[in-house]
Amino acid sequence: MTEKKAAPRFAGRISPREAARRAEVKQRLLSAARCPAPEALGKLGSAPEGLSEDEVGDRRGEFGANVVTRGKKKPLWRRIFEAFASPFTAILIVIAVVTAFTDVILPGKTGAEGNGPATLIIITAMVLISGVLRFVQETRSGNAAARLSAMIRTTACVRRKDAGEQEIPLDEIVVGDIIVLAAGDIVPADVRVLEAKDLFVNQAALTGESEPVEKRPDVCQGSVLTDLPCLAFMGTTVVSGSARCVAAAVGDDTMLGEVAGAVSAKPPKTTFEKGVNSVSVILIRFMLIMVPVVFLTNGLTKGDWMGAALFAVSVAVGLTPEMLPMLVTTCLARGAVAMSHKKVIIKNLNAIQNLGSMDVLCTDKTGTLTRNEVVLEYHLDIMGNEDVRVLRHAFLNSFYETGLRNLIDLAIIRKVREEAGGDGYMGLDTRYTKVDEIPFDFDRRRMSVVVADQSGKTQMITKGALEEMLRVSSFAEFGGKAEPLTEERRALIREKAAELNRKGMRVIAVAQKTNPSPVGQFSVADEKDMVLIGYLAFLDPPKETTAAAIRALRASGVTVKVLTGDNETVAASICGQVGLPESAPVLGSEVDAMDDAELTRRAERAVVFARLSPAQKARVVSVLREAGHCVGYMGDGINDAAAMRASDVGISVDTAVDTAKESASVILLEKDLMVLEQGIVEGRKTYANMIKYIKMTASSNFGNMLSVMTASAFLPFLPMQSIHLLLLNMIYDFSCIALPWDNVDPEALRAPRRWDASSVTRFMLCMGPASSVFDIATYALLYFIVCPARCGGALFRELADPAARSLYVSVFQAGWFVESMWSQTLIIHMLRTPKIPFLQSRASAPVTLVSFAGMAALTVIPFTSVGAALGLAPLPPVYFAWLFGIVLCYMLLATLLKKIYVRKYGELL
Repeated sequence: MTEKKAAPRFAGRISPREAARRAEVKQRLLSAARCPAPEALGKLGSAPEGLSEDEVGDRRGEFGANVVTRGKKKPLWRRIFEAFASPFTAILIVIAVVTAFTDVILPGKTGAEGNGPATLIIITAMVLISGVLRFVQETRSGNAAARLSAMIRTTACVRRKDAGEQEIPLDEIVVGDIIVLAAGDIVPADVRVLEAKDLFVNQAALTGESEPVEKRPDVCQGSVLTDLPCLAFMGTTVVSGSARCVAAAVGDDTMLGEVAGAVSAKPPKTTFEKGVNSVSVILIRFMLIMVPVVFLTNGLTKGDWMGAALFAVSVAVGLTPEMLPMLVTTCLARGAVAMSHKKVIIKNLNAIQNLGSMDVLCTDKTGTLTRNEVVLEYHLDIMGNEDVRVLRHAFLNSFYETGLRNLIDLAIIRKVREEAGGDGYMGLDTRYTKVDEIPFDFDRRRMSVVVADQSGKTQMITKGALEEMLRVSSFAEFGGKAEPLTEERRALIREKAAELNRKGMRVIAVAQKTNPSPVGQFSVADEKDMVLIGYLAFLDPPKETTAAAIRALRASGVTVKVLTGDNETVAASICGQVGLPESAPVLGSEVDAMDDAELTRRAERAVVFARLSPAQKARVVSVLREAGHCVGYMGDGINDAAAMRASDVGISVDTAVDTAKESASVILLEKDLMVLEQGIVEGRKTYANMIKYIKMTASSNFGNMLSVMTASAFLPFLPMQSIHLLLLNMIYDFSCIALPWDNVDPEALRAPRRWDASSVTRFMLCMGPASSVFDIATYALLYFIVCPARCGGALFRELADPAARSLYVSVFQAGWFVESMWSQTLIIHMLRTPKIPFLQSRASAPVTLVSFAGMAALTVIPFTSVGAALGLAPLPPVYFAWLFGIVLCYMLLATLLKKIYVRKYGELL
């Protein structure tokens, strides 16, 4: 079975050489952990007095500097290049190059008539505006990278042979250096602990553990490095105590360096990038088919090959939504601004659409679903009843201890203040005096305090893990009496504690003993024959908003999965409390035992993944993506960075560690799923308005080009000059510039929306030809009725006068010029919603004003000197009466078609 197991996708991206190096480093750490401290010192080539300067130089050459390398910051030229390197911009650049030849270079050499530089200038302006907007926006909102090294730009206390203890920069530490740690220090390398006194380290950012862990110099067995108490890791923080350690791994060889390497790797393409690329491929294919057809049709029927080339280029421009790069950037930038008002900061603009497309959200537990604080939920007697006496004894133990006051102690003290009404400690701090204590350690897993009351009576109060407390207790308090602890009573106590565990609570027990040994003789030996008086049940409770946020996410089509390094029982309990469906938790050890196919099946069904390493989190995210999901990952620790990098959209918070923020594309100003749900809605609005433009413009332009091709084949003249096509397209595109601010129907926000190139093709083929029907009707109206009425009643072929022929063509082209703009403008309002426009769904005021202003401006052009310069003639009033009828019929047909389309495909846009 092991031989068939596929390598994890995410981990598989490292080279064999890198994998071998990591294996060697892990073996070095395990070897140092599995032997006594003096022997470990020798294995790492060091001595109690430290290294000499010569040895330091040799070690730096062998193991490298203590620097965590990341992806280098992109130079300015590359960021500028990437701002312009989109598929749509590439299309425009190709067209601009062709236009430079057909409109400027060749006409200048041959004397042929071209449009001059106007087309080239307009297309170039579109490229520049789009790229500059994207560059400025992403530079301003996205460049929070390269903060990883900031967390280790400090000094460390190191003992060297030549100079004794000294403070040196962290990057000068080498393997074998003797490091002295004190409270508040950041561990500067992966180290083997040699000596320690009450050393507690917070490694939550690396492992996800919410409480500080004790580090001690004992010999350790096991294969999971982070579970070995004799090892401490770079980037973790000393909460209390002191220690002397030896550096076992530095720089990129550390666990922090391994995570940073995953962060700096090039991330996979997101659904947004894939979607934009697929749409551009569709447009390119249509251009490759239609442009040569238009060129050959006009060249063969008109005999003017240069004119045919100019017209074919105009068709290519007509098929390309020139404003798309700028409009997409505007949509994304507007979305980023809107999200910032809802406490969601966008680093990478493309992440907005991915946020809206997300259908699976993977999140850590601590601080996201929960408050990230330990709360004392219950203080119970042996039978499970509330008992304030248990709370008082626990307070005396926690208040008078002088060692590390951990989160549990703080929760007990806070609870007493709440019970006292926020004023004092029920007098417990004044009625008792401390006599002695035995500090907590991980062997005993308990701590004891001896206190005396005002009458001189002394008692020892001990709290600790349940099994350890049962081991030192001979009695238990039932009904106010100390009864012997029989096996039946022990089983009852264990069952009461298990009930609390199943609710996701951590249970510790409290015992007391009256009149222990005299002062000066008090010791661990006194921790026996104690009276167990009750339990304390602690919980990191869910946030008040979590359950509502999960319901809102579920209603929006987003499945929430919890990926945590924490205990599976606690994780499953919390998930049940916030409304996530129950399922058996998948453990990290199980993840490693599965191949990708099996893991994909489990990942699709499972809700809770517990005891996961960073690489295991990333692998779960990767297999979900490969199964076709758009996956978001929300986290705030170093251990979350790899998973964020593997996801479609990484989400973090402003209080996260720098590595997590560097990996994320979205930063929440509040670590709250409700804030994220609001960001998802904004992402869907952004997507809806982008896809409106793409589909409407692609189908409208496709219909226009079909009409042009048809007319080119049958008319004795061009239905529209290339400059007319370009001007029409540009005015229409500018009238769409307000679409990022358009209203979006609530129905369009209820489910994730994915980029689907096939839907663009379907929409073009369905809606585009509908406009061609009425374009051809307009051709017939103009050719057989309107133009003859202006030219003495004769058709074009019957006219011999060049001036009359010129007027005929000018009226025809003006008529189709105006009709095209009317139909394209009104179709914005028709196709932006599956509902009845203007009645059931209204466009926003900016869209309405800009679109109708564009239509009015283009309608007026034939009646101005600008129109005359463009070869357009004024239209007779009767034409507009006919035009109203044609456009009304077009709107009715479009309404019918979109109803059929929605019925068949389930959605319009």
